[in-house]
Amino acid sequence: MLKFLKGVVGGSGTGPKDLPYNIGEPYPSAWGSWTHFRGTSKDDGSPVSVFSISGSNAQDGHLAAARNGVKRLRTVRHPNILSFLHSTEAETLDASTTKQTIYIVTEPVMPLSEKIKELSLQGIQRDEYFAWGLHQIAKAVSFLNNDCKLVHANVCLASVVVTQTLDWKLHAFDVLSEFDGSNEASAGQMLQFAWLVGPQYKPMELLKSDWAAIRKSPPWAIDSWGLGCLIYELFSGLKLSKTEELRNTASIPKSLLPDYQRLLSSTPSRRLNTSKLIENSEYFQNKLVDTIHFMEILNLKDSVEKDTFFRKLPNLAEQLPRQIVLKKLLPLLASALEFGSAAAPALTALLKMGAWLSTEEFSVKVLPTVVKLFASNDRAIRVGLLQHVDQFGESLTAQVVDEQVYPHVATGFSDTSAFLRELTLKSMLVLAPKLSQRTMSGSLLKYLSKLQVDEEPAIRTNTTILLGNIATHLNDGTRKRVLINAFTVRALRDTFSPARGAGIMALCATSSYYDSTEIATRILPNIVVLTIDPDNDVRSKAFQAVDQFLQIVKQSYEKTNSGDTAGSAGLGISSIPGNASLLGWAMSSLTLKGKPSEQAPLAPVNISTSLTKTTSNASSVVDTPSTAPAHVSTTPDFADQHVPESPTSTDGWGELENGIDGEHESDKDGWDDIEPLEEPKPSPILASIQAAQKRPVSQPVSQPKQQATSLRPKNTAKAIKEEDDDLWGSIAAPAPKTTSKPLNLKTSGAVDDDDPWAAIAAPQPTTKAKPLAAVKGRGTKPAAPKLGAQRINRTSSSGV
Repeated sequence: MLKFLKGVVGGSGTGPKDLPYNIGEPYPSAWGSWTHFRGTSKDDGSPVSVFSISGSNAQDGHLAAARNGVKRLRTVRHPNILSFLHSTEAETLDASTTKQTIYIVTEPVMPLSEKIKELSLQGIQRDEYFAWGLHQIAKAVSFLNNDCKLVHANVCLASVVVTQTLDWKLHAFDVLSEFDGSNEASAGQMLQFAWLVGPQYKPMELLKSDWAAIRKSPPWAIDSWGLGCLIYELFSGLKLSKTEELRNTASIPKSLLPDYQRLLSSTPSRRLNTSKLIENSEYFQNKLVDTIHFMEILNLKDSVEKDTFFRKLPNLAEQLPRQIVLKKLLPLLASALEFGSAAAPALTALLKMGAWLSTEEFSVKVLPTVVKLFASNDRAIRVGLLQHVDQFGESLTAQVVDEQVYPHVATGFSDTSAFLRELTLKSMLVLAPKLSQRTMSGSLLKYLSKLQVDEEPAIRTNTTILLGNIATHLNDGTRKRVLINAFTVRALRDTFSPARGAGIMALCATSSYYDSTEIATRILPNIVVLTIDPDNDVRSKAFQAVDQFLQIVKQSYEKTNSGDTAGSAGLGISSIPGNASLLGWAMSSLTLKGKPSEQAPLAPVNISTSLTKTTSNASSVVDTPSTAPAHVSTTPDFADQHVPESPTSTDGWGELENGIDGEHESDKDGWDDIEPLEEPKPSPILASIQAAQKRPVSQPVSQPKQQATSLRPKNTAKAIKEEDDDLWGSIAAPAPKTTSKPLNLKTSGAVDDDDPWAAIAAPQPTTKAKPLAAVKGRGTKPAAPKLGAQRINRTSSSGV
């Protein structure tokens, strides 16, 4: 018989050495003769609870009851009943005495009395948490009584434990027995171990051992009385010492008092069924109970109910007990999002709750879910992640961003939704610093190259701003090939004036990366042209930039004269105070009223501006057609500036952008083959272009004049073509006609593919005068023959 009982509890009979768990410190209290220990698994160190009870011999009554409890706990499963993991029975030595000990291992729990002290809840929050806990215990008791026809017989404060997620669970099944109501005439004992129950917890019929009356009573009669005892101990804060104390109802909430009195009815048949208590009690109708209940049955709710609930949840969470939100609601919410049962608005609530955690807890409880959500195909989830990336981006490790997050985020660069493309672009301000050089050069810069010729002006502008912000994270080789070409050849020649302004700001903010030769030959000539830009804000920025770069060159000259060979690097933006704040998202304030030219002075936003605010505002550029200048041809204010509808226009700098876009379609965009650690050898054509770029600086002034003289006998049409192609005339002597070749779109296709910027690299930005000429001639008939002449001449020159 003893061997059978040992088999029931799964014991090996060899003692706790074979127990695959470590036993730690005990809790101050436990039910009956049991001792409750903290414990951990020997396999993975996960926390558990270990209960033990000892007897002088195997026939000890407490051990017999304990074996009954182990058997019942193993076979009865319910969400609100303590989860059984392992058990064993062994002989142990206490001094010189041999004792028989039973061990039960369960999920990690804590006695309810200890948890209440730890939480220290007060007022409404305490009542709401007690209501939730009583609701769970009532469900467990109802399950035993109504579904299993079992009687617990000792429901009280000591028989309730609390999990790590603050759920209440029922245990102490030593007295648990079947309800034998079919044999009413029998006078035999129904509860074999009823003697373990304290007299203060026994209803009158059990105290008198009136088994006939008990059998005639409903199955819930004894446990309903016990639930009443639990309610008294819970709200009074005192352990019940005698039955008469149950009449003291001063501490019982008024909404619960009628049900409390019915639970403790002196007539067993009139006691309230716990299932009715759950359904009807006014006390259980509060925010916390309703919120957790909704989360637990989320799969049964339709999409409208989910959406409404999750939109209210962030504000609702602030009103609930903070510890319950973090330990109970947050895990439920994370699980629902991870497995797809929660709607996209739940992400906002998850991140708001996560903000209340410490950095370490956030990394453990929230970040894994967020990282998994990046792989979601739900566009609303992706938008939510990108809008709130500043809230969790800093907590992501570089490896996670590079390997798990960025590959999914990058799909947004080519999304058909302009709103999602812009959010993806802005998210890079947080994520790009964590990317490896391989990913940044091999993938990110290619996407940014395409976005610089995007059909949306706001995206083109913010791409330039982003490049300026992440320049410090690029290596030297990549910076030298990318920055000047991106800012001068594309940004400064954009048809959208805020994009030109952003290009100037980006050059100023990255000035420390350019040497004096690059400034004098490639940057200043491009910026000087913009000092006569039609847009007032662009002109203002251009004058500031010219002053700044001239000062850098001057400082370099002075250092050279003084024998300092350190070079001009590092003389950049630090020499001109106030420029550190130039590179913030500029587009939001530009388009609020649908008049970009009027709003343009607001473009220089402080770089420390909140990404959340700028994201939500900037999205209006592409999200609200009535206020967004995405199609600038519909904005009357641009009529006098000759701004085309898109960067693919054939007027002004649109010719160059059109050529770039054509190369993009054939995967020959200037960004495609960026290799940060190599300097590609230029092709013969590119070498001639670079030589032409340097010619105005290195050659004497007299030489261009001679060339210009040789061109004078040309006819009038050719003179006009020469003026358009050779735009250095405004700042230098006329250049040779060959300087027009870099603008030939067909020759760009012959550039060495190994140099990703060769496709858009150009000589000194002589063509900047072109849109100005176009502006002056807008609306006049001579403009059409002029453009025609351009096309004919370019075709003929390409054949040469």
